[in-house]
Amino acid sequence: MAQPPSRPGARDLTTGPIGPTLLMFALPTLASNILQSLNGSINAIWVGRLLGESALAATSNANNIMFLMFAAVFGFGMAATILVGQSFGRRDIDGARRAFGSAVGLVFWSAVIVTTLGWVFAREILYLLATPGDAMPLALIYLRISFLGLPSAMLIVLMTMGLRGAGDAMTPLFVTAFAAVLDVGLNPLFILGWGPIPAMGIGGSATASLIANLAAAVGLVVFVYARDLPIRLRGAELSYLFPARDVVWAIVSKGVPIGAQMIVIAIAGLTMFGLVNREGVDTSAAFGVTLQLWAYVQMPAMAIGAAVSAMASQNIGAGKWDRVEKITGSGILFNIVITGTMVLALIAFDRPVMALFLGSDSAALPIARHIQLIATWGFLLFGMTMVFFGVVRANGAVLGPLAILFVAMFPLRLGFATLARPMLGVDALWWSFPVGSITTVTLAALFYRYGPWRREKLTVPSAHETDCHAHIVDEPGGSFKPVG
Repeated sequence: MAQPPSRPGARDLTTGPIGPTLLMFALPTLASNILQSLNGSINAIWVGRLLGESALAATSNANNIMFLMFAAVFGFGMAATILVGQSFGRRDIDGARRAFGSAVGLVFWSAVIVTTLGWVFAREILYLLATPGDAMPLALIYLRISFLGLPSAMLIVLMTMGLRGAGDAMTPLFVTAFAAVLDVGLNPLFILGWGPIPAMGIGGSATASLIANLAAAVGLVVFVYARDLPIRLRGAELSYLFPARDVVWAIVSKGVPIGAQMIVIAIAGLTMFGLVNREGVDTSAAFGVTLQLWAYVQMPAMAIGAAVSAMASQNIGAGKWDRVEKITGSGILFNIVITGTMVLALIAFDRPVMALFLGSDSAALPIARHIQLIATWGFLLFGMTMVFFGVVRANGAVLGPLAILFVAMFPLRLGFATLARPMLGVDALWWSFPVGSITTVTLAALFYRYGPWRREKLTVPSAHETDCHAHIVDEPGGSFKPVG
């Protein structure tokens, strides 16, 4: 069996001290998340200051829709990350490349279809969200251009997730930095116009993001091949972009439930935004700014969750279950310390930070401060949930987390927001967030401790196995089946 390559980008996460290794792997991912959030926040500042609160509310509505679109690619990307990580843990480099190439092949045409449908039905989608009338024309322009950038953005997500599965967290950081700097620099130029560049208003903000993502995607492909990173495909390996049935099933059977988890979150978020929009433009803008700040608070949890998943998948592939338990404990500890610090920092400095988006005299500012004081602490629980989910998903357990999220988002969070409205007024919307977080972390901990996820077994069928399977067995699934 092949040994792990010694080229840049390949890192063995199955050896060495767990705490320091986890932290050093999580830090570049955290830095990537910070850059992505800074990118979005600075662009929101440009839009809010240059175009007004209606434009800011428009981008908030459109960005929530794009999150729903990314949910689909996240599922396939996470499935590929798990398979890549476990393949590296087993020293199966060819299996890692098959998983990655197959995910790219599946997602490309899906992105084209979603982009086309999104452009055509953008207005209807915004109507379903009850987008405020003042924001509707702006949101339509922004959303349609954002859909055009979806294929390149999805490719970036897939490639960076594949690299993390191989133990490489630095290359995704470099790509994120390049895209963020380019996007932030182009935003005011396209919004206001400069030289031969016409003033495009809110459409300029979306166009700047489209160009930045396209340039970053092309640059990442060139970099991967120039440095010969582990996920690169050459020669006969390019056929992995046209995956066989077994490999498609291996990715889809896990990727669809993972993507469904994100879709549940996205639909719950869109439903919540619909409820918020009914409160008027000021409340909608305040909620949009709060979401911008929450993106920073949840960054450590997301980074630690990604690092835990990558480390757990490699160690599960190597059969080192004792390290998996220690990875879980270290992830929870780091989350409490780092996310707790972020929560305290936001509470201490919320007013001057929010004023960057809205201005110190905005009517939306006190609403935004009130929202974050009620709900922000729940991200401590969210971070713990990310650790539990990251570990169980690393062995292919995806239906349990999906059921937990569905229960927490819909019967609990949205049910509370609706039923408690007569008693709490609009505050019922904000209190529903910690209610959902308490439910999610409780069920996630119970599933981690008592669920059957340890009995799963994931493998990527080899090219020889796939060919034989195609001729002999008329049953999907290959070697990607749960075992007792």
